[in-house]
Amino acid sequence: MSSTDVRKEAEDSGPSGYAAARLRLLSEGAQSGPPRRSALSELTDDWLSGLFTAGTEGMRGVSLVAVGGYGRGELSPRSDLDLLLLHDGSDSGAVAALADRIWYPVWDLGLALDHSVRTPAEARKTAGEDLKVQLGLLDARHLAGDLGLTAGLRTAVLADWRNQAPKRLPELQELCAERAERQGELQYLLEPDLKEARGGLRDATALRAVAASWLADAPREGLDDARRRLLDVRDALHLATGRATDRLALQEQDQVAAELGLLDADTLLRQVYEAARVVSYASDVTWREVGRVLRSRAVRPRLRAMLGGGKPVAERSPLAEGVVEMDGEVVLARAARPERDPVLPLRAAAAAAQAGLPLSLHAVRRMAAHARPLPTPWPAEAREQLVTLLGSGAPTIDVWEALEAEGLITRLLPDWERVRCRPQRNAVHIWTVDRHLIETAVRASEFTRRVHRPDLLLVAALLHDIGKGWPGDHSVAGEIIAKDVAARIGFDREDVAVLATLVRHHLLLIDTATRRDLEDPETVRSVAEAVGTQSTLELLHALTEADALATGPAAWSSWRGSLVTDLVKRVAAVLAGDDPAEPEAAAPTAEQERLAIEAVATGSPVLSLRAQTEPPTGEEPSGDPEPLGVELLIAVPDQSGVLPAVAGVLAMHRLTVRTAELTALDLPDGVEGSVLLLNWRVAAEYGSLPQAARLRADLVRALDGSLDIAGRLAERDAAYPRRRGVVAPPPRVTVASAASRLATVIEVRAQDAPGLLFRIGQALEDASVRVRSAHVSTLGANAVDAFYVTGPEGAPLPGDEVASVTRKLEETLRG
Repeated sequence: MSSTDVRKEAEDSGPSGYAAARLRLLSEGAQSGPPRRSALSELTDDWLSGLFTAGTEGMRGVSLVAVGGYGRGELSPRSDLDLLLLHDGSDSGAVAALADRIWYPVWDLGLALDHSVRTPAEARKTAGEDLKVQLGLLDARHLAGDLGLTAGLRTAVLADWRNQAPKRLPELQELCAERAERQGELQYLLEPDLKEARGGLRDATALRAVAASWLADAPREGLDDARRRLLDVRDALHLATGRATDRLALQEQDQVAAELGLLDADTLLRQVYEAARVVSYASDVTWREVGRVLRSRAVRPRLRAMLGGGKPVAERSPLAEGVVEMDGEVVLARAARPERDPVLPLRAAAAAAQAGLPLSLHAVRRMAAHARPLPTPWPAEAREQLVTLLGSGAPTIDVWEALEAEGLITRLLPDWERVRCRPQRNAVHIWTVDRHLIETAVRASEFTRRVHRPDLLLVAALLHDIGKGWPGDHSVAGEIIAKDVAARIGFDREDVAVLATLVRHHLLLIDTATRRDLEDPETVRSVAEAVGTQSTLELLHALTEADALATGPAAWSSWRGSLVTDLVKRVAAVLAGDDPAEPEAAAPTAEQERLAIEAVATGSPVLSLRAQTEPPTGEEPSGDPEPLGVELLIAVPDQSGVLPAVAGVLAMHRLTVRTAELTALDLPDGVEGSVLLLNWRVAAEYGSLPQAARLRADLVRALDGSLDIAGRLAERDAAYPRRRGVVAPPPRVTVASAASRLATVIEVRAQDAPGLLFRIGQALEDASVRVRSAHVSTLGANAVDAFYVTGPEGAPLPGDEVASVTRKLEETLRG
């Protein structure tokens, strides 16, 4: 059925006909996108006009006006109806009755309504006091009644807006900034608000308002398409959920993608991010232009007086060859010739980033349109300008985004296209892949004084995750891409090999430090073999920290930094020629010996809690040191079930385990008995730490069987209803066969949950294996734990037993 037929059906049948016609329009799927929004608006126009006409017999000086999104003719399936009943004030009683005749049928159909009844003077006064009202009136559209009344209001509101623009536009900019602070950036959020987040539909509407002021205008290229794409996604979201929502929640993304005919949720998010990036960039350029115009207006009268009425000439300050600063932006010099100077885009970008200034939109577009491609390999100047750009710190981000908005980045680095706007479905990552790479370069710029080859560090930071656009292990794919890119931009063979190694092993240090036993010589040897040289180790150390800092707050801490630094020192010693000896049993400290003797004497566990602090990695102590967590020392008479008992008690008290070691302690001569020593580092999940006496009392009960840990944890889980969300991937248990000659290393990757370590410990205990040490790491919602286990006699497990243990452990976690 065509939109004309649908409208006719609605006219013939009244309100119930409108409801049926609306349902038919939204459910048949014959139309989508702008045509459906227009058809829905037209259908609603006809219905409301009919209601208005039926209630206005003999009335004059009144009109019905659509404002906001409805005024633009952009009704989504669950959009509010924004209506203004405009009147001349001659008969307020009749107008009130008319309002009831229009509003109540709308409410009766369950439609959301944002309504007001005002005279033109009242509408203008309210708009002058409330910026949001004024923005809505800028899109006022006549529906029915006195056309002259509506036209007069539109003319007056536009005139007010243009006259008051120098005052209202800064207010609008502040409103946009506050909203962005609350909602975040649409182009990086896994569950974005399509309307309120920065780069969303609200910002697109703000750009329309700026254009209506005649003070400045947004860059038009791609903006309408970006706005249309966001509206299309919102339409599909409304249809998929049946609700008036603008938040694209994880659990709805597959359904929304299917509604739009897209491959999957990642494709959907990438399109949303691309659209948001266009709107965000247009906003940056537009607000910069607004600021320039307002500053110029404020200064111009004084300059004219000083210069006798002559027109002031903008000052141009040279920054680099072919690049100057003018009026707070970086522009091309008059003599610049992009068509003859292929290095100009990188030189201009580096100069802008070094000066902390934005690149002029006109300059970027001119270079995009006329710059020649760089030869392969790049000339030395081009490579040096890229390194300068990457090493400029935070200003690099805005300059890079300006180049990317006009397609210059993918022209310089074609492999960038695969990571551009690519989402990362991992709670640890707060950026898309491409933005994470730039953030890593920004972080790496802080460490350039720590390495001998800062150029290699910065380029490795830019490329370390470049393989995420390809199938398989991104480190392996990235190594191949990095070799190609490094050779193309002009590095020699040795440097290409170093960059390839850095990309291939950019996760090696953090993974090893947090998941392997650093006392095991095989661990250190394997890292030294992979890294190869001291200089590469130095670069890898800096890259590891930059990568983690650029990932998000959950990926780095002083504790992680201390582990990585410890590993680097050990590997450096091996690379210097020192062979790590087989570990010997370390002599117990005085405190450990005291606890062990007390445990033997009392026949029960004893423990101590002590805060551990250390200055951030690579920094001198200053002020209060940063806490690394709390050291928990426990001495227990040797018995079975110690690991699950301790893990369960800690879970009950909401303590997060960061590292865990369990060893048998040699007692002083004359002291009989065997003691297990647990040296763990823990942190409170909520609030303060529990008292040591309470932990000890619960541990005694757990070991004697009177405390039902599994039952207590289950009760707590049942008390907190689970939120609906994405289904976590199943747990995975693997064996790192070459990780140690002294023990079998079992790795567990699973969704983090209270009591997870307790369940793992219980499963290992049931399998009659001994846990020599545990290395626990939690990244966002993912737990990655490594357990060094042996048989009862202290040797690594035989192959068939290993397979049985891993299978049973995986079954336990799946259950």
